[in-house]
Amino acid sequence: MSKTLKLILGDQLNSNHSWFKTTDDFVTYILMEIRSETDYATHHIQKVVGFFAAMQAFSNELRAKNHQVMYIHLNDTSNLQSFEKNIQNLISKHNFTHFEYQFPDEYRVDLNLKKLCESLTITSSVVDSEHFFTTRKELGDFFEGKKIYLMESFYRAMRKKHNVMMHDDKPLTGQWNYDGDNRKKLPKDHKPTPPFVFNNDVSDIYNEIAKTNVKTIGTIDTTNFVWPINRVQSLQLLDFFAKECLQLFGSYQDAMTPNEWSLYHSRISFSMNVKMISPKEVIDRCIEEWCKRPNEIEFNQLEGFVRQIIGWREYMRGIYWNKMPEFATMNFFNNQEKLPDWFWTGKTKMNCMKDAINQSLEYAYAHHIQRLMITGNFALLAGIHPDEIDAWYLGIYIDAIEWVEITNTRGMSQFADGGIVGTKPYVSSASYIDKMSNYCGTCFYKKALKTGEKSCPFNSLYWNFYDRNEDKLAKNPRIGMMYNVWRKMKPDDKTAMLQQAEYYLKNINEL
Repeated sequence: MSKTLKLILGDQLNSNHSWFKTTDDFVTYILMEIRSETDYATHHIQKVVGFFAAMQAFSNELRAKNHQVMYIHLNDTSNLQSFEKNIQNLISKHNFTHFEYQFPDEYRVDLNLKKLCESLTITSSVVDSEHFFTTRKELGDFFEGKKIYLMESFYRAMRKKHNVMMHDDKPLTGQWNYDGDNRKKLPKDHKPTPPFVFNNDVSDIYNEIAKTNVKTIGTIDTTNFVWPINRVQSLQLLDFFAKECLQLFGSYQDAMTPNEWSLYHSRISFSMNVKMISPKEVIDRCIEEWCKRPNEIEFNQLEGFVRQIIGWREYMRGIYWNKMPEFATMNFFNNQEKLPDWFWTGKTKMNCMKDAINQSLEYAYAHHIQRLMITGNFALLAGIHPDEIDAWYLGIYIDAIEWVEITNTRGMSQFADGGIVGTKPYVSSASYIDKMSNYCGTCFYKKALKTGEKSCPFNSLYWNFYDRNEDKLAKNPRIGMMYNVWRKMKPDDKTAMLQQAEYYLKNINEL
């Protein structure tokens, strides 16, 4: 009788996968905590602990359903610390006759497992992870022959294909996109709904990691770990979002305010990215809530959220599989600088950067505008090398897996891809940050000053960025207006602004 070994990766914790519909004593599942995964980036301690906790919970869930499961812990003496070595060892030791795995979501792991299968003396096969709305190739096929991969057209096609908020072949309300309604600043006297968090005790896992020399960043409360670590908790967090946050999600999804780390965001990206819940479940639950309370939940709130899931998330994955591995080396502006030291400590006088970074270090989380228009914006204005940015984002966020991280950072945030993902660089001066946040009023730097000792660094760096990259950007129709403004400035004012930017860049670690 054949004996099959099936590999479950740390981001493949999908209990609804067809693999698990039946039990078979001749099928053994293997999960493993390995140094090749903890060490390829410097991860946030909450990210490493979160993955291990979810993996261990999932293996226990499978065992409770009578599946045969092997689990290799980080410090097991038999752990050879890589997928390839552990699998080859298990095949040899237990006489498995077939090896099977699910398509990985990371290019790096995909290559490793392909090479492994080529080296095996037994048969092997690969199956779909049964999670996404799209295949790896679908976006590439959709945009074949096109120079610009417009997310909006892909989003509309996905809505049609999967019949999401549609009436016949038209959007349910006659309008596809409500983005214009979803850019409100949080009112000063508005107190957001307190976040729903868990109190998971992960001290055993943390103590095992502490025995090693695995390098991590950030902090953790090991007896009150706030993130969901199993499917039940993930569904609870989704339910809380649908009931308590969805009604204001769209309006305030771009808003930022000090000491409020969650606002009306769902924070289910970790659960989805490790596949404890599916994007279809997420969308269905939110549409169900809107159907129950259409008078309380305006349609723009729902549409803004659904677009992030069936539009943006699937789009980014499609870009990843269409453009890798070249995407990982793109550097359109030829930026070469290193990240400032305070990206790792949060010790800066800029309120917006201090808040976004400290929050990231404390919770392994920041919402999309904090990532795009605060930390990402500054890094692009400062000319930081995209490799530096990728490593920081990939490491610091609990939901960061390369397929979704690198497309957002190197593409959307840093414009290092030259415009595949975004039609223009996402940069701003202090005015946008002030418009969308409550950071600027109490900041050491003054939002209205462009030069001088207390001038906001975003202001001079903003114009310096456009001046430095004029040869690459001047013909971009979406930013031609900025160059018109720049050209009309008095020569003395331009010189003063560029000198201020140069001073800040030379003293970047003191900002």
